[in-house]
Amino acid sequence: MRLTYYSDYSLRVLIYLASHDSEKLSNIKEIAEAYHISKNHLMKIIYNLGKMGYITTIRGRNGGIRLAKDPSDINIGTIVRKTEEDFYLVDCFGPDSNCAITPVCSLKHILNAALESFLKVLDGYTLADIVQNKSILADYFS
Repeated sequence: MRLTYYSDYSLRVLIYLASHDSEKLSNIKEIAEAYHISKNHLMKIIYNLGKMGYITTIRGRNGGIRLAKDPSDINIGTIVRKTEEDFYLVDCFGPDSNCAITPVCSLKHILNAALESFLKVLDGYTLADIVQNKSILADYFS
């Protein structure tokens, strides 16, 4: 299982924001520089995280972004489900499967069970669990 860059970067943005003072506003430029990621990639991610209610965006000269929720209220499994386009691990997971043995193959069921286990593990963690070492993380971003 491999997450898309979109999910990876979404989680990184949340980690960055959670590792900083909750009152301090951050901006796309500093997050992009911290992770060596294109600002253009982050703009769409931040927009969508705002639409999903995970971050608050404040426009204007002194604007910026910050978490809209407490890190303990941001579930990692939920974030991954919302940021991944699909979980088609193999062709037969998709609606247009071309595999000739799909009707009789057990692989789909085995991979589906593995996927469910993967997501169940992620469901057991929140952003707060990831940023328990908040001060150490913040040092990496300085």
